[in-house]
Amino acid sequence: MDRLTSMAVFVKAADLGSFAAAAMALDLSGPMVGKHIRFLEDRLGVRLINRTTRRQSLTELGRAYYERCRVVLAEAEAADALAADQLAEPRGKLRVTMPVHFGRRCVAPVLLDLAQQYPALELDLSFNDSIVDLAEGSYDLAIRTGSLQDKAGVIARRIANQRMVVCASPDYIERHGRPRQIEDLSRHQAVVYRRSGPVPPWLFPRSGQPDVAVTPPNRLRLDDLDAIADAITTGIGLAWLPYWLVRERILAGALVELLPDEPGFLYNAYALWLETPHLPLKTRLSIDALAAALPKHMT
Repeated sequence: MDRLTSMAVFVKAADLGSFAAAAMALDLSGPMVGKHIRFLEDRLGVRLINRTTRRQSLTELGRAYYERCRVVLAEAEAADALAADQLAEPRGKLRVTMPVHFGRRCVAPVLLDLAQQYPALELDLSFNDSIVDLAEGSYDLAIRTGSLQDKAGVIARRIANQRMVVCASPDYIERHGRPRQIEDLSRHQAVVYRRSGPVPPWLFPRSGQPDVAVTPPNRLRLDDLDAIADAITTGIGLAWLPYWLVRERILAGALVELLPDEPGFLYNAYALWLETPHLPLKTRLSIDALAAALPKHMT
């Protein structure tokens, strides 16, 4: 067996806590994962993982070997990336996870253009609103919006920001009137976004002061931004949505941007990747392409 491959399987099994999870992540069979671990143990003459039918855990030597394997694999990947860079063309599989709507409307078109430009580049794109651990999810790149939590070993680069706007249909405005200032929102019904927990407030920035946070009356709470845009287009209420999502409806007259004198709150969009001695060309070019192109999608 190839020793580096077996090291990679061992590290994945240790990261995920089970042979079955490692097999699924690496697209291997469970018995094959076991063979890779036994190959290393036989070669070293020691047990790396204590395993029973219920659980597995690293031995003391296994923990030390795990840390060294991570370094060896990172250096091997950096060496491969360095060689690939000499070809001056991104190639191989780029695995990216991103929010559903932002990813489909804004991120994916940029990456698809990149794939058209470089035929040797492969794309595996995952559209998912849940937070994915880069180390566990086997992704090269994650796109996230909003605030980030500090995490060791992860690098973040801001690639764009999305302006939030309050909008409603002309029919709703005709029947209920147009809010002229933030205080007027309390007299209107809103369709709001909520996935879990409390309804997040609508935010309006103030220079040098805390943001003004408002939660308008609401009886419709949806966890899908497109569905909210569809709902308010029928005249059922107001919504606070990213401008890129409703831009075409506003330009077509199906929706009207309200409170135009209020500066729109900006949600940052980030590209995240695992810290590595050498960032592969395919990842670096993708990040640069997103940083260059996404601001145009936001306006």
